[in-house]
Amino acid sequence: MRTFDLAPLYRSAIGFDRLAHLLNEQRADAQPSYPPYNIELVSEDKYRIVMALAGFSREEIDIITERDSLHVTGRKQKDGVERTFLHRGIAARDFEQRFQLANHVKVTGATFENGMLTIDLVREVPEALKPRKIEIESAANSGTAVNALEQRQAA
Repeated sequence: MRTFDLAPLYRSAIGFDRLAHLLNEQRADAQPSYPPYNIELVSEDKYRIVMALAGFSREEIDIITERDSLHVTGRKQKDGVERTFLHRGIAARDFEQRFQLANHVKVTGATFENGMLTIDLVREVPEALKPRKIEIESAANSGTAVNALEQRQAA
């Protein structure tokens, strides 16, 4: 089964249309296999993308974040030298790789060394959105507070 009916999701869940849209896009577009990459979970809220970019220089690579997506683009510059290959196993061709980022995931840095591009990401959830514990008062204490307020208003 390669198709999903997302109609029940639209009927019963509010605000999940973005998720359904992402699922439809992933199903429609085959993810390119070049260049090869790894996605690592470094710690609970830290991630790392490592891409193998043999033959590229730092100047030929662009990394752009826009809202909730990360675009990594490589444009190989032609050196003008005519070559005759007997075997060509190094695919130094242009590429564009897109990654969907979850809410609050930000790119913190990127390094390029020995043909490996490393992009570090972190999830920074704002304090207002983090879970917080609510203290439960006893009924006797809350009733006393209400009575005190009512007495102050009467006076």
